Amino acid sequence: MKKMKINTVGFVGTGVMGKSMIRHLLKKYNVVVYNRTKERALDLLEEGAIWADTPTEVANQSDVVLTIVGYPKDVEEVYFGEQGIFKSTKEHLVVVDLTTSTPTLAKRIAEEATSRSWEALDAPVSGGDLGAKNGTLSIMVGGTEETLEKVYPVLDCFSKTITLQGTAGAGQHTKMANQIMIAGTMTGLTEMLVYAKAAGLDLDKVLQTVGAGSAANWSLSNYGPRILKEDYSPGFFAKHFLKDLGIALDEAERMRLFLPATLQAKKLYETLCDDGFADDGTQALIKLYWNLPTE
Repeated sequence: MKKMKINTVGFVGTGVMGKSMIRHLLKKYNVVVYNRTKERALDLLEEGAIWADTPTEVANQSDVVLTIVGYPKDVEEVYFGEQGIFKSTKEHLVVVDLTTSTPTLAKRIAEEATSRSWEALDAPVSGGDLGAKNGTLSIMVGGTEETLEKVYPVLDCFSKTITLQGTAGAGQHTKMANQIMIAGTMTGLTEMLVYAKAAGLDLDKVLQTVGAGSAANWSLSNYGPRILKEDYSPGFFAKHFLKDLGIALDEAERMRLFLPATLQAKKLYETLCDDGFADDGTQALIKLYWNLPTE
């Protein structure tokens, strides 16, 4: 198959994850960006990114458009809104949604893209802010192998693993499986630290020891040290994780599954967000158990 020539990549969403991805892309491509709040993209513009006033304009100027925004409603607006990507007059385009969204919306985007002779992938990512910064994200893809092959060099700029999981929506389903697993590791990490502290143990030593054994996991290695430093900055927002758990449980209900541990994790993150910590990182869950400074 003849490879697609890609000169310009469009990118909608310059948040914690998006900024790092864009910086990797700038090393290889022209990058056109849009964000609802332009001020949050000014540093990227100084580094060489090109501003567009709307998602439509991003699409008009690009060969491939990547999107990563907060919620499914934001994804819908970015693609189907009055100034959305699907208002573009571009004759051919590949669109890749990196947001953790719903499988249903992913399929809708794919269907609309096909009707325009465009191509679409749902490609949510895992690895947090550090993965985006280091270019080591894991990408779970829904779509066709042919489309993935076309944009693989673009995704490869900021990822370590790119795996086609199936047709449209399969990437989002895989991300839900990922988030279900993380729900368990985050609650486990939190309660492990609560127990170790109550027992009077040295928490640094506990992290080192547990992390060297069969209980080792990504959350423990990356978020455990942040908790001990009282660093609750968001590698991934608590409010976004709550959103993801809601999607996972909705999808589970459609498949007639009952996931009690995931349901309990969602309740804990609901409490965390209700207590005013929605904009903290997921590691802030520890605040429900012990009193630490909140600034």
